[in-house]
Amino acid sequence: MSLQIPHREKAGGRGAATKAVILVGGPSRGTRFRPLSLDLPKPLFEVAGHPIVWHCLTAIAKVPHIQEVCMIGYYDESVFRDFIKDASKEFPQIKIVYLREYQALGTAGGLYHFRDAILKGKPERFFVLNADVCCSFPLNDMLKLFEDKDAEAVILGTRVSEDAASNFGCIVSDNHTRRVLHYVEKPESHISNLINCGVYLFATECIFPSIRSAIKKRTERPRLVSYPSSENLESSFFQDDDEETKNEVLRLEQDILSDLADSKQFFVHETKDFWRQIKTAGSAVPANALYLQKALQTGSKELAKPSANILQPVFIHPTATVDPTAKLGPNVSIGPRAHIGAGVRIKESIVLEDVEIKHDACILYSIIGWNSRVGAWARVEGTPTPVNSHTTSIIKNGVKVQSITILGKECGVGDEVRVQNCICLPFKELKRDVSNEVIM
Repeated sequence: MSLQIPHREKAGGRGAATKAVILVGGPSRGTRFRPLSLDLPKPLFEVAGHPIVWHCLTAIAKVPHIQEVCMIGYYDESVFRDFIKDASKEFPQIKIVYLREYQALGTAGGLYHFRDAILKGKPERFFVLNADVCCSFPLNDMLKLFEDKDAEAVILGTRVSEDAASNFGCIVSDNHTRRVLHYVEKPESHISNLINCGVYLFATECIFPSIRSAIKKRTERPRLVSYPSSENLESSFFQDDDEETKNEVLRLEQDILSDLADSKQFFVHETKDFWRQIKTAGSAVPANALYLQKALQTGSKELAKPSANILQPVFIHPTATVDPTAKLGPNVSIGPRAHIGAGVRIKESIVLEDVEIKHDACILYSIIGWNSRVGAWARVEGTPTPVNSHTTSIIKNGVKVQSITILGKECGVGDEVRVQNCICLPFKELKRDVSNEVIM
């Protein structure tokens, strides 16, 4: 049963009202980001010197005529209060609001629940960005395709290896017109290596009827095994008023996009630039590298100046202290008030706030958590993974382990101790060599 999508008049050009939505999730998500998400929501974790969600806002700010960004999630409102206050100063042309779900509604359910807020001001289209995506966010290119094709929806896609493709939503498209012919979320067999990047542009008058049609389909066949709480849908999700979704989750990827392909006005913009998800804690390290490389290419003034001991790109917070004999880079971020001692070597790593790394220690492919201490001559290291890999897991002795070593908040590594391929929960003291372990 395909969706019945209404005919749409020609869009009003590039000056037309446009909004953006950032989906930030909530506390029951992000469990794969532990131990880092134990102390900070994943969207606020800093990569390349800025919170993950800040990179989304930076891209949105480059799109003309966007005056409002809605962040949708089910964290408490207080979680993003300071971030929104700071971001509003940095992006004064954009109003940033946080819309809190009363429970996880799914990527489509959240949009539908807050449709009145999104439709306020009568925008003709709106972007949707998943916050746990790392890319250059070519939003203006998506907007151009949207207008050139008089589209109802544009999805951002990228090419991955055939082995990796089945882990993502796969897109079959017409190479000439770029129209999406078929969409399957995590297919069991190979259909395409063009995958969904989790960034969309929707016509407002098309997407909400599409979601509503999906809700109606749900009520007509309420006993699907993949949706365990299917009772009482008539009195919950399908209400006209605000009494939506007591127990139901509706997702763009599984429930909407495959039917949108039937509309003939669904197109894909394929990015040739970098892209990866930030799902696990370890994936913050390659994301950090990608954003730092982009900052280097664009001549960002935030990066440390190159020298014999600074191998670009490196971000050093202005309040951090780094001994001139320490060697940093490439792809290193040093957080506020961190102290890096003499002779220290740091490569492909993130060092967070108030960390102390004593003289001659070595940090490779690792994340050093807030307020942690690494002793003299200690070695904290992960294992490099291929640049084009979309996982930070490796197989060691037949067991899957994290390739990135992560120290949680306030961990201590003793002098001359070696920590390799480990995840260490907060407040642990490591006084002996350890490898390929989760230290609880």
